[in-house]
Formats: sequence, structure tokens, C-alpha cells
Amino acid sequence: MSAAAIGTGAFIASGKRRFHTLDDARRAVMPLAEHPLRTTGAWNLAQVLNHAAQSVEFSLDGFPESKPALFQATVGHLAFALFDARGAMHHALDQPIPGAPALATDAPLPAAVQRLLDAFDRFERHTGALQAHFAYGALDKPAYARAHLMHLADHWAEFRPA
Repeated sequence: MSAAAIGTGAFIASGKRRFHTLDDARRAVMPLAEHPLRTTGAWNLAQVLNHAAQSVEFSLDGFPESKPALFQATVGHLAFALFDARGAMHHALDQPIPGAPALATDAPLPAAVQRLLDAFDRFERHTGALQAHFAYGALDKPAYARAHLMHLADHWAEFRPA
């Protein structure tokens, strides 16, 4: 099953955006460069999009830091299983990925939009092994796609009309 075949449509349920496919996420992200939303959290929109892009890129290239293997196999595995069963993730929305480069506060929004779109494209084209998630451990491609979509949706909860 390809990452794009997970489902169709994006919807808002209980105030929470859900993306079923990378195409759903692309359709939501593409207009942000010209029609930005504001964020209610600690990060501006470009920082959030760059953070989401980092996560996708690290799934391909490797995370800079990881939790111990025991954590990944127990707490991390259980956390992802719970998120996956719910179809929604909840995490600290101002917490950077461990060891990731700092998110520039003055990053241009169009570049952040493009970076995330490029990361999605690269993820979809990728046919090799994926890198272990820093907290969840090994995920196959469909599970990683769901993780990326839930991650973006969790951050989307802080987006409001400009």
C-alpha cells in the first residue's frame, strides 16, 4: 500500500484537522504561502512547517538524536500504537525534534511551504529502508506516512485564519 493510498479526504472532527493522505496534506499546505494562517502557539507558521519538514526528512536521513532502544521498544512503541489507533497525535507543539537544527524565527514562509512539499515528494518517491523514529523506533512506510500526517494535523490545531 502506498502512502497516498491510506485514505481520501481531509476533514475536521472535534476541532481537529485530519489528513488521510499526503495529497490531502499537500492541498492544505500549498496555499499557505499566499494565504497564510496565524498560529496561536510559540512558533510562527514558517517554523511549524519547517519542523514538520524536518520530521519527514529525518525519517529518510536519520534523526540527529534518538531515545534509547528500550524506550523505543516500550513507551515509544505504545505511544505510536495509541496515536495510530486514535488516528490523532498529541505532543508538545513547541518541542523541537531532539538534536534538530534550531528553527529560524525569520524563515521565509514560501520557502518553508516548499520545503515541506519537497519533503513529502521525497518521502513518497523513497523506496529504500526508512530510518527509525527517534521515539517510536522502526516504522514501515504506511505507518510513517500516518505518523507524518498526524504530526502535521496536531500542529494544525494551532492554526487560525489570519
